[in-house]
Amino acid sequence: MALTSIEPGMVATIVTHLEMRDRPKPAPIPPAPLRLTPWKTPDLDAYRLLFRRVGAPWLWFSRLVMPDSELAAILHDPAVEVYAVTDPRGTEVGLLELDFRALPDCELSFFGLVPELNGKGLGRWLMAQAKSLAWRKGVERFWVHTCTLDSPAALGFYIKSGFIPYGREIETFADPRLAGVLPRDAAPHVPLLDQTATA
Repeated sequence: MALTSIEPGMVATIVTHLEMRDRPKPAPIPPAPLRLTPWKTPDLDAYRLLFRRVGAPWLWFSRLVMPDSELAAILHDPAVEVYAVTDPRGTEVGLLELDFRALPDCELSFFGLVPELNGKGLGRWLMAQAKSLAWRKGVERFWVHTCTLDSPAALGFYIKSGFIPYGREIETFADPRLAGVLPRDAAPHVPLLDQTATA
């Protein structure tokens, strides 16, 4: 077995691509004390704040470093739908983003809840919402990717939700914690290899 060395300051992850090619049979959406709120043209700062709250534990950073013009071009595109998940108090506690720009494909771009809600079965409610919204006229394929930086339960959850793995890649990138994009204590399950810390 060959090993590939990763330079200090870099992070490597295995990305798994999954797809759903058959429209799911209609099923009731599980009950949950949450609500899905459409963000028609999200404010970039509000979006990034929620993106950070949901994704920092898993090293989500792509939308945090994207220039405003590039991010706005995605989020304000009529073929991209962004939803905030809100709790009974109206607090934003989750994110759902669907990308219809490459029909007949729909990408589940971002999907998650804040860490405090993980493990409570609420992901099933959010996935039911996602499938209900994604499978509309003209959609023939619903797809998503996850990686080994995500929750250990993520891959199994997607498979149980009806997605089928079809491809795998290795991705490397500069650790966003070293650049100050995310706090140094984010994603403690991913070791921070910082040469300056021991110098």
